[in-house]
Amino acid sequence: MFRWGVLSTAKIGREHVLPAIADAENGVLSAVASRDPAKARALADRFGAPHAFGSYDELLASDAVDGVYIPLPTSQHVEWTARAIEAGKHVLVEKPLALKAGDIEPLIGLRDRHKVLVCEAFMVVYHPQWIKVRELIRSGAIGRLRHVQGAFSYYNVDPGNMRNKLDLGGGALPDIGVYPTVSTRFATGKEPVRVQATIERDQKFGTDIYSSIRADFDGFELSFYLSTQMAARQSMVFHGDEGFIQVASPFNAGLYDDHRVELFNQNHTQAQVFRFPGTQQYRLEVETFARAASGGEDSVFTLEESILNQKMIDAIFRAGEKDGWERV
Repeated sequence: MFRWGVLSTAKIGREHVLPAIADAENGVLSAVASRDPAKARALADRFGAPHAFGSYDELLASDAVDGVYIPLPTSQHVEWTARAIEAGKHVLVEKPLALKAGDIEPLIGLRDRHKVLVCEAFMVVYHPQWIKVRELIRSGAIGRLRHVQGAFSYYNVDPGNMRNKLDLGGGALPDIGVYPTVSTRFATGKEPVRVQATIERDQKFGTDIYSSIRADFDGFELSFYLSTQMAARQSMVFHGDEGFIQVASPFNAGLYDDHRVELFNQNHTQAQVFRFPGTQQYRLEVETFARAASGGEDSVFTLEESILNQKMIDAIFRAGEKDGWERV
């Protein structure tokens, strides 16, 4: 059994990843660390972990941990990923791993020297609905792909929430902009060439709260919008000349809608529906990671992939400061 440690008692860990580890066939939660020892002990007890630590360094020094999950604020991801690697631990770190692509590059050297697995936690690439979308596009089910259209929004104006704190890496693009970009890249196997963007920032928080983006993938376009201050919505549509694919709940399947992919023909007179009821994408993520860290040949989201995705986000931010196209 792969022995997990978690750095912090963050909400995404409590609600999604730690329950997934508890359900996993090949892993167990061994330790929790928090700067508040009482919180660490309470979360460890909740999930049956035998060890609780009052500092992250104590957990990284523990022989009872094979790998760590890091759901700290975005601004701390690179630092603690590097520390975990240097401690010889495998690392699954929440997205976004970094706020600049250049910050990820040194981690590759560390990873290779210490011979550990390091992955950004994009759970969507392990969901069978996205594997099905990729298969449909590759098989020519919609003919030539011409346009991808996406949306991701929610409403959050809580000043205490890290998503609204610029110094912690908050904002719509770091938090949710990475999903339309990574899912498009995953499904098509293509990389963007250039982007255009309109970005609006909150005058109080300083974070980006709305973006409208157009990306040229040299053969098809991706257009999507994001917001942290609009009604909640998720959508991804892949439109070809012979049909289109619609993903009902692309990023939080089961929350916004069913685990469902719909394939429509050219005249919209026929549809195939592919359903994936009960899929637990976080469990698939942690099980795949544990197998790969233990020497398996499972496909995971690599640091090289993280750099490519972050380069696109970096380019979108630059494009938001100018009128016209920005090279990725």
